[in-house]
Amino acid sequence: MSVSLPTGPPGRDSPLARVPLHEQVRRFILEGLVAGRWEPGERIVERRVAQELGVSQAPVREALRELETMELVTSSPNKGVRVRELTLDQLRDVYLVRASLERRAVMLAAPRLARNVAALERHLLAMRRAAAGADADQQALHGVAFHRAIVHACGNPVLIRHWDWLGVEAWTRLSLRWLRTELHDNAEDHEELVEGLRRGDTGLGRLMELHVMGYANQLRST
Repeated sequence: MSVSLPTGPPGRDSPLARVPLHEQVRRFILEGLVAGRWEPGERIVERRVAQELGVSQAPVREALRELETMELVTSSPNKGVRVRELTLDQLRDVYLVRASLERRAVMLAAPRLARNVAALERHLLAMRRAAAGADADQQALHGVAFHRAIVHACGNPVLIRHWDWLGVEAWTRLSLRWLRTELHDNAEDHEELVEGLRRGDTGLGRLMELHVMGYANQLRST
């Protein structure tokens, strides 16, 4: 994910014009976290971010509140907003909730995806290429995109909204950098899900739950 905000207002026909400003700012800060601009424990100064992006402090403040809800930053009256220290326990908790949501999502999405798994297959191919090139970041991006495609096909806006708010992509990429968790060549694991969707397996929900929890079981201390 790469986000670059314009210094002036977007044009009427620009896709950014249809994205709330605070959401654009949130993406910008998230990318900064993933890229290492702000390290755990470091303060994110609202005024500086606003000046850099050429926006008022209001959308920055709202973006930071959302990131706090996602448990990626913490705020206090005396210390301001700081990047949270990421722990293995936090990450395991995220995977536990994610597994429950995705178990339900794949069951709801199965009738739609059984007819067209082309998008999932494209992500599988990209994951294989990234693994062959030892590109962990791209492998993570396409792995998350694979799961996002399933969740967004479930047709349940509440479930989708809660999954999106988990910040799966951010947590995955941050865990690779901050905790040095290893990302193995997992295209084969995802292929099993695609085949299950093609066949209309009744055990898809359990298969997805085990698949996601497998990530949690791979976590190790640094």
